[in-house]
Amino acid sequence: MIQRGNRLETRIVANVKANTLMPIVADNVAKTAEVYTDEFRVYKALPTMGYSHQTVSHAEKIYVVGNAHTNTLEGFWSLCKNGIRGVYHAVSATYLQHYLNEYSFRYNHRNNVMPMFLSFLKRAVVFERAG
Repeated sequence: MIQRGNRLETRIVANVKANTLMPIVADNVAKTAEVYTDEFRVYKALPTMGYSHQTVSHAEKIYVVGNAHTNTLEGFWSLCKNGIRGVYHAVSATYLQHYLNEYSFRYNHRNNVMPMFLSFLKRAVVFERAG
């Protein structure tokens, strides 16, 4: 999930069924949000949950309808998959969430003025103090 111009969060899920995905949406997306998705059938539940929902039909080669598009999230997945292929070559399902956390961190800090390594160290110190 990503809010345009804001932070991204990735999470491994057991499956992509509505009873798995919709509680995650309900816990993380404000009811006032406009939700833009592709045409995956699970997302049809969003309006019944009270969300304003617009769809872009990739099957019909439609990628933007007004403000509705999924390009931001698809751009992240492209960076993530290419990064994993280029750096790690393959990943284990056991550690997949860790890899996604790394690429989410990189994406969320891509515009920081502070060099990424120093941002990482600063975050590591905060975690160490909290633990």
